[in-house]
Amino acid sequence: MKFVMRPYHMVALGGYIVEWDFPYRNLIVVNKTSEPIKVEIPVFEKEWIPEHRALGLDIIPVKREDNFLSLWKRAHAELDMIRQ
Repeated sequence: MKFVMRPYHMVALGGYIVEWDFPYRNLIVVNKTSEPIKVEIPVFEKEWIPEHRALGLDIIPVKREDNFLSLWKRAHAELDMIRQ
């Protein structure tokens, strides 16, 4: 299944990670381009990350010890700077 990332938007894919032993608890996906990009979901393997980075998306892996909210706010601030 796929969904479309609108230009200059971001989403968290924690609910779409289906592997028990996936090394990250969440993925923040940021589309910093002016074009919509299709994203393959659900996320089954960590090879998903470089495949989608090659499409032009910014992928921020969130580990168990990371603070999700601070990573989200940092990515959102960077995206706001690009939008202006």
